[in-house]
Amino acid sequence: MARKTKEEALETRNRILDAAELVFFEKGVSRTSLADIAQAAGVTRGAIYWHFAHKSELFNEMFDRVLLPLDELKAASLDPNETDPLGRLVEVCMVCLRDTANDPRRRRVFDILFLKCELVEDMGPMMERYQTNMREGLTKIEGGLRNAISKGQLPEDLDTKLAAAMVHSFVGGALRDMLFLPDATDFGTHAQQMVESIFDALRLSPALRRKVA
Repeated sequence: MARKTKEEALETRNRILDAAELVFFEKGVSRTSLADIAQAAGVTRGAIYWHFAHKSELFNEMFDRVLLPLDELKAASLDPNETDPLGRLVEVCMVCLRDTANDPRRRRVFDILFLKCELVEDMGPMMERYQTNMREGLTKIEGGLRNAISKGQLPEDLDTKLAAAMVHSFVGGALRDMLFLPDATDFGTHAQQMVESIFDALRLSPALRRKVA
């Protein structure tokens, strides 16, 4: 019986997250109330508060659901026992772009993040979490690049901080282009080609080498 209760709780939690995703997408985050989400999910507001303390927590969990596979790949790129850390980084970027192009859920969530998160006062905790994720992402990319250098996959004098910013900016810019200009580039088809070209630049560009004083 206890197991069934846990399964039912998980099902309710996922239903709330699914409903929040759809309502955030339709109305924008700041204009969505917990009552709106409860109505869309077919649950009471009390059921929402049982699972989520506030809207920010619900938003963050919705976002984390689509990031989990990428987090696992990032962790692999940092693993000192990983024989191909550069390959894992390439895979992170490629999966992010390709899956956002092909997966309606992932695309909706990034649409909410980039286009439906109005910068108003009650959005502060969500924006802070997003900024934290960005900083952590940059740190993990740079760690993966350093791991790739240790495996002889990238030049020893690569400016890893600059290179990490370049990779991060490319992925973020590509996601925004995908949402703002959906017909401009077929990222589902060309993600691998575009990502590999960025990492070719890390290997070959003199502009990305550390300056020796």
